[in-house]
Amino acid sequence: MLKNLAAKAIVPVGLTVTGFVIVCSILLYSYVKQDLIEDSIQREVLLGDIIVKATRFSMLTDQRESLRQTINDIGGQKGVEHVRIFNKKGVIMFSAHAEEVHQLVDMSAPGCIECHSGPVAAVHLGPMDQARNFVNAQGEPVLAITTPIYNEPNCSNGGCHFHSPDEKILGTLDIGMSQAPLIKSLATLRIRLIIFCLMVLVLTVGGVIALLQRNVLLPVRQLVHFADQVSRGNLEVSEPEGAEEVTSLAGNFKRLARRNLEADDNLRDLQDKLDALTRQIRERESGHKSGS
Repeated sequence: MLKNLAAKAIVPVGLTVTGFVIVCSILLYSYVKQDLIEDSIQREVLLGDIIVKATRFSMLTDQRESLRQTINDIGGQKGVEHVRIFNKKGVIMFSAHAEEVHQLVDMSAPGCIECHSGPVAAVHLGPMDQARNFVNAQGEPVLAITTPIYNEPNCSNGGCHFHSPDEKILGTLDIGMSQAPLIKSLATLRIRLIIFCLMVLVLTVGGVIALLQRNVLLPVRQLVHFADQVSRGNLEVSEPEGAEEVTSLAGNFKRLARRNLEADDNLRDLQDKLDALTRQIRERESGHKSGS
């Protein structure tokens, strides 16, 4: 496995780059998703405050029909899943869904339990604590915000319906917005990130392969061919060019091969001289024996 030099050089680089890009993309998607969700909550909290302020005059002057019409108009807008106002006892007084009016809200339900979990109901909540997510009967994800309607001097001094100054909260606005656009945006973001990852992987791995092929693998192949030719005694072959280290190594290898060949030639010359001297000695010894 991975015996080839190209595989050993390219596969680890490809796996490392792939893992790095995937991890970075997952982190980026998580951060963007969290930012979009927090922005959505902040916008909905702001929308709740705007609705409370826009309906305050109708509440102060006890214009119930005007307030009911305003709630109905808001509830009829695209993306608004529900909008309702209930009093401090949890009774729904106004709602875009007429069947909810005069129903009692479950204080242990999400969106209510955050304030009513203790013996004394909390008066202030942060934006993140006001939000709750759920899936409605149509299967759509919904982000709902509860905005408390605080008692103000104009409320406690109003002549139409008196509220004690000791009452901190007079009621609550509950508005839910469909999260389908956000889910769709996140799905689009996921697809774009996947395409981006594939493009980065193709460009990065392709670039690494091209660089390795040109600067490493090709010179190494040329060096292997050069060494094979030299080992067969072909010293006329040229050293591979391109990488300085490869050219230097090829030159050293060629010089070493030439010295080995020269040493072999010298050894053969010495062997020939030794053979000739041996033959002369044997001939002289044969001449002495025949003369005696």
